[in-house]
Amino acid sequence: MGQPGMEPLEGKESNGAVPDCNGGAPAPPAKQQQQLEGADALRYANILRSRNKFADALQLYSTVLEKDGTNVDALIGKGICLQAQSLLKQALECFTEAVKVDPSNACALTHCGMIYKDEGHLVEAAEAYQKARTADPSYKAAAEFLAIVLTDLGTSLKLAGNTEDGIQKYCEALEVDSHYAPAYYNLGVVYSEMMQFDVALTCYEKAALERPLYAEAYCNMGVIYKNRGELDAAIACYDRCLTISPNFEIAKNNMAIALTDMGTKMSLTIKPNFSQSLNNLGVVYTVQGKMDAAASMIEKAILANPTYAEAYNNLGVLYRDAGSITLSVQAYERCLQIDPDSRNAGQNRLLAMNYIDEGSDDKLYDAHREWGKRFMKLYAHYTSWDNPKVADRPLVIGYADAKTLRFKDKVLKKGGLWRDIYGIDEKKVASLIREDKVDILVELTGHTATNKLGTMACRPAPIQVTWIGYPNTTGLPAIDYRITDSLADTPNTNQKHVEELARLPESFLCYTPSSEAGPVCPTPAISNGFVTFGSFNNLAKITPKVLQVWARILCAVPNSRLVVKCKPFCCDSIRQKFLTTLEELGLEPLRVDLLPLIHLNHDHMQAYSLMDISLDTFPYAGTTTTCESLYMGVPCVTMAGSVHAHNVGVSLLTKVGLGRLVAKTEDEYVSLALDLASDVYALQDLRMSVRELMIKSPVCDGESFTRGLESAYRTMWRRYCDGDSPALKRLELLADQPGSTKEDLDKTAVKLADPRVQRANAIAEEDNQAPIKVNATPEEGGQPQIIMANGVSSPADSQALIATAQLDQPQIMVNGVSSPHSTSGRCEMNGHSSR
Repeated sequence: MGQPGMEPLEGKESNGAVPDCNGGAPAPPAKQQQQLEGADALRYANILRSRNKFADALQLYSTVLEKDGTNVDALIGKGICLQAQSLLKQALECFTEAVKVDPSNACALTHCGMIYKDEGHLVEAAEAYQKARTADPSYKAAAEFLAIVLTDLGTSLKLAGNTEDGIQKYCEALEVDSHYAPAYYNLGVVYSEMMQFDVALTCYEKAALERPLYAEAYCNMGVIYKNRGELDAAIACYDRCLTISPNFEIAKNNMAIALTDMGTKMSLTIKPNFSQSLNNLGVVYTVQGKMDAAASMIEKAILANPTYAEAYNNLGVLYRDAGSITLSVQAYERCLQIDPDSRNAGQNRLLAMNYIDEGSDDKLYDAHREWGKRFMKLYAHYTSWDNPKVADRPLVIGYADAKTLRFKDKVLKKGGLWRDIYGIDEKKVASLIREDKVDILVELTGHTATNKLGTMACRPAPIQVTWIGYPNTTGLPAIDYRITDSLADTPNTNQKHVEELARLPESFLCYTPSSEAGPVCPTPAISNGFVTFGSFNNLAKITPKVLQVWARILCAVPNSRLVVKCKPFCCDSIRQKFLTTLEELGLEPLRVDLLPLIHLNHDHMQAYSLMDISLDTFPYAGTTTTCESLYMGVPCVTMAGSVHAHNVGVSLLTKVGLGRLVAKTEDEYVSLALDLASDVYALQDLRMSVRELMIKSPVCDGESFTRGLESAYRTMWRRYCDGDSPALKRLELLADQPGSTKEDLDKTAVKLADPRVQRANAIAEEDNQAPIKVNATPEEGGQPQIIMANGVSSPADSQALIATAQLDQPQIMVNGVSSPHSTSGRCEMNGHSSR
């Protein structure tokens, strides 16, 4: 956040960044400077400083101080010059010395505060500004800066989970400067998060009153009005926001939603059975978690138009959120019967099948492969590139993903390039990537919302990789590698992939804990007198078989309880269905606590304090939820399987040092849970040690992880330079050739994907090239250049690489347009949670 400039008083308060003084006395020649003494020297030094000639001014200030070391004006002037040259330690010494000579000098005290703030010492900065105000209550700069630092303190306290203390600091900021708009704005954010929307709206209005061009305040006012159903007011706020900031993407998105909802309501008023409007209203209810209302609207849309393909896709999304995977797949397939080219339904079907695939056959692989073959026909792909084939040169790594906006500032600060590809056609994105000469293109989304697989199909980069966003093959022949590890995808796996597997040396992901997590709480069983099992995974992962196993555990532990949290539990019918299923399995509903979505991240993380033992799901295990559980000290029981989605928990727990909590069978899973529950004091000891285990493990070692990832990239590149490109081989073999039949091509594709063939090929080639099994040694070549296409990895010297969850969000249709089904997609977002 920028700081307001200090008002010049005889040149003393300038921070060294003021423009030339019009009509000021000319600076003397260098020889004459040496002859200046006393007041003349000080006057010329101030003129030089005002013209940003800090070195010359510094020389004159030093000359004055050599003769009079207690000259306060010279000490302040010298400090300002040093401060402008980023020599903060020396500058602070000058200002501190000035304060010793003149303890009531508001200017020197204010500059001390500025340096403390720049170094992140907010408390010390606030104290210095307060002393300056006490010394001279009329000194405006001290009040302005104090309001800023108190607001920053408030935000720090809020992010640390101390919401009430944060509010107090915001209020103190306003006591100091009642016109400071960001303090009002941040109060609005806090009260919005606390769902005190009337108070929040008042705060935003005050922020906008004090700062009429405050785009974020208008955006957040629009969110509140929209949630209240006051669409006219919401649209007016978004319009004002976009008038101020036409490229404010969040406001654009929110405006589009409000206009869509306005049009839907108007359409239904005019024509109650208009299928498109019914479908769109169903989408709105789906995003809001109102499952019953959403189902009613979408079913009415289908009744009004039985061939309305998009409605069947959206019904599939609804069933998926409700945990009815079989019905979800059937709805997607009905959509595909009507519209075989529906990209959303095709990809949503693949995603949904992962929730129930145990790897017993190749059905899911075949579905991905068939999708990939059909999809590739829609895009012409490049077969040659101008990228120099120099094995050890610095590489350009591009990440094509719309979910990584939060990394933008870090990327730019590290010297990377960011391309905003929001709303740009995928073929155009491919052209941009090719123009930027990206060497290795990584997609992080797979078959989930906002994916760029169309760009990947164009093959704009010589090497293409899929990683972390999807637990299976993409099925796309244009992608060379899929990044994983040797536990999530064991070397002897029978799971087939179109891509070649590239196993990282440790875990395939790296987790950076949330700064809002808060402390680990004691295991609740000690104070409760009973054991609580729990899961915060999404409902689609909690299959009937999972519930059967969980019921066995709960029934075997007297008085134990189960706590489950997921978004659909805000719907009564979903809650009742879940409880009825457990009751049929012998578990009384009174022993089950169902929690809906918790909006504040701090509160979400602290909700882990409700459970003693975390129960993982299968065959689609948790990822982020498992990391969160372990970081909050809650041990997690998981089960190994034969596919990647099943083994994510195996990888995480093993690398953290809790491999003993990995079961091989359902019976062993039950036994492990019962063993943990049998000794609550041992459970308490384990809980107090898990966070430290995790922090010290490879799962949280961002530096080593990044070295391993970059080593994998380098190995891929060297193989390419040697003429080895898995995707090019695949595309050549799968190309239509004279005399080749569909059966021949299918056999070739199956052979290429067979893990045994991949292992044999790796063995045959290891004499002339390194396999992708990498070690975590630092890169010998130059550091890679980073390009962001709405998302990019950290550069090589980054401290940590934040893990993205398995982002398994399907896509919903609004008037035939794909829209992400997630709380950060169609739901309106606050522009900035804090400043």
